[in-house]
Amino acid sequence: MKRLTVAVIGIFAFGPVYWLLVTAFTPDEDVFQFPPKLWPTRFTLEHFANLADNPALMNYLVNSIIVSTLTALLTVLVSSYTAYSFSKFRYRGRKSLMYLILASQMFPQGLLLITLYLVFSAAGMLNSYLALVLSFTTFTLPLCVWMLKGFFDTIPDELIEAAKVDGAGQGSIIHRILLPVALPGLIATGLFAFIRGWNDFIFALTLAGPDKQTLPPGLVNTYLGEFQAAWPDLMAASLAVSLPVVIGFAVLQRYLVAGLTSGAVKG
Repeated sequence: MKRLTVAVIGIFAFGPVYWLLVTAFTPDEDVFQFPPKLWPTRFTLEHFANLADNPALMNYLVNSIIVSTLTALLTVLVSSYTAYSFSKFRYRGRKSLMYLILASQMFPQGLLLITLYLVFSAAGMLNSYLALVLSFTTFTLPLCVWMLKGFFDTIPDELIEAAKVDGAGQGSIIHRILLPVALPGLIATGLFAFIRGWNDFIFALTLAGPDKQTLPPGLVNTYLGEFQAAWPDLMAASLAVSLPVVIGFAVLQRYLVAGLTSGAVKG
């Protein structure tokens, strides 16, 4: 029973990835055959070669890199100061503010789309990187704040007291002592925010015009439409643009695990 459960979960998790790989390397005339073949008899690299003939993909890629990087940097900057305040200071309204930030995760993001669209439209920020970065940062901040708070909770207060005795101010304490110690947590939150900005579809489609759209809506608009469904090209493009994230995740995996689990046990 356990093996069957693991097999079902494995098929559910890796089945779409396998089908993406198969479709990306399968010739067009074999993709739509019925019944479909789980293992194709012919392979081709034509769909990957077609990517070079579409200059719009490079624009989408650059937009994704810019938006995701700025989202990660802004999220880490704001959440680090907020988490430090929640972890190392005691003041009236602290717990209420913490729970308010956590409760903001209860609202569906799609519910706020119309409101954000109206706000950014009134401010003249539509079709800009700033609108995407601010919206992505807003949704990643609550979880990132709580992740970093758990990490800061594991840093001994004696370390801060020793720095104060040596004459260090609050700026020196957080920038020269706590942030270097909290590097795994910062990388974990930054990677989470980067992936959030990289994968978003609905906000990038609504708040940004064609010249500022990121990869998810850009790929859909390029390969899918009312009169076309270029699934092999879409799968090849999806595979190509997902490789940077997969490689980055593999390289930074140990920091991500350390950052996510650092606040699980305190002591």
